[in-house]
Amino acid sequence: MSEQQVMSHFDVVIIGAGLSGIGAARHLKTTCPDRSFVLLEGREAIGGTWDLFRYPGIRSDSDMYTLGYAFRPWTGDRAIADGPSILDYVRDTAREEGIEPHIRFGHKVSAAAWSTEDAAWTVTAQSPTGPTTFTCNFLFLCGGYYSYAGGYTPDFAGMDQFGGRIIHPQAWPEDLDYAGKRVVVIGSGATAVTIVPEMARTAGHVTMLQRSPTYIVGRPGQDAFALRLRRALPERLSYGLIRWRNVLMGMLFYRMARRRPEQVRKAIIDQTRQSLGPDFDVETHFSPRYNPWDQRLCLAPDGDFFESLKSGQASVVTDEVETFTATSLRLKSGAEIEADIVVTATGLKLEAMNGIALSVDGEAVRPSETLSYKGMMYSGVPNLASAFGYTNASWTLKCDLTCEYVCRLLNHMRRKGLRQCTPILKGPPQETAPWLDFSSGYVQRSIDLFPRQGTAAPWRLHQNYALDMADLRFARLEDGAMTFTNPAPAARRAA
Repeated sequence: MSEQQVMSHFDVVIIGAGLSGIGAARHLKTTCPDRSFVLLEGREAIGGTWDLFRYPGIRSDSDMYTLGYAFRPWTGDRAIADGPSILDYVRDTAREEGIEPHIRFGHKVSAAAWSTEDAAWTVTAQSPTGPTTFTCNFLFLCGGYYSYAGGYTPDFAGMDQFGGRIIHPQAWPEDLDYAGKRVVVIGSGATAVTIVPEMARTAGHVTMLQRSPTYIVGRPGQDAFALRLRRALPERLSYGLIRWRNVLMGMLFYRMARRRPEQVRKAIIDQTRQSLGPDFDVETHFSPRYNPWDQRLCLAPDGDFFESLKSGQASVVTDEVETFTATSLRLKSGAEIEADIVVTATGLKLEAMNGIALSVDGEAVRPSETLSYKGMMYSGVPNLASAFGYTNASWTLKCDLTCEYVCRLLNHMRRKGLRQCTPILKGPPQETAPWLDFSSGYVQRSIDLFPRQGTAAPWRLHQNYALDMADLRFARLEDGAMTFTNPAPAARRAA
């Protein structure tokens, strides 16, 4: 075998065997049953995020009736599910839908090159046996939006002199014993809000150290209405009704937050005040400087985060780190927090295009110079789509629609005898905006590396499931921007 060898050709190569990739494979099997495909997974397990993250309390902050696949009802009792349950759901789907045999584990994709002459991508991966190359007619990026290599930790002064352990949630050690220990969790996002109450159950004390407050919303872990409906109606019917109810409620809440931010802000803070009692300093610790949905809201299922504060097992400090010492964190206010363990829940490292070096006919693709088409394809980049969920709703809602659209494209090209579909911006240049309109630090650190979005369809991101459903499921494929070219040779067309 040569150092690098073309192993196989497939109609579609899917990158990633997580929630998105398994969903994409199932859509291909059912809607494009005549197409061959393979999933290239860089790790050794199915599950993506839900296999990677192992920190205490790992869970979804979206309900499973919308985070679950449209084609596979969620049957668990809890609407807000823990990570292991979600992982089982993804793996069960892969097994029962016959996806497992299509997965190549340990295949970390580094580059993909498009050839118009061949109407094919050449995909290069590092495999257990060395560099390996695949070719495909369509490339589907389902590897998420952040680097699996490691999360983001600020370079705090004095970290090297700290005598305890410093841990990022993305690399949680299996041997960590925090029973009776003093723990400081730096951060105030979803990960911190998840970790704090779970660690507080057995730690000596847990302090959440936040630079600024975040909106935290309490919500029941179980959906009583959904459970009643599931007992009364057939499984698929009840799942569909619950899913749509939750979608519409989420859309309504988001719309209210954008149109009446002060009213929604007051409602969230009033709920927090009611959860914590009149003596808690909600104004300092839970009154953000930004409007709701300028950053993603955090969820406290069954109010667990607030309960840990009320019990005294946990506390919150709003301040900034000046330096680590051997035994503590010294803050800019002059206060010190003693610590045995510090958890840096300080965010992810975002990664455009799954971190893959792309080229089209020998020219490197610079993601930041492309325009996002319908939130899933990119100007000037043929036969490539990426699964990317909503920032204001469940990830899988948009991914399911994206998979449907990709299958429509593939079937349309097969019927027309064409091999290439490319979003092309025609007419005068559009004004552009960042791909994600989010003020969160993890987004702002990397957003300049990502594609841009336009101000008008089809280059604008809706962040709205109903609009996307109309656009991706029912709208015409030949919309003036999506360009179909590269006829198949006559012999192949006849076949």
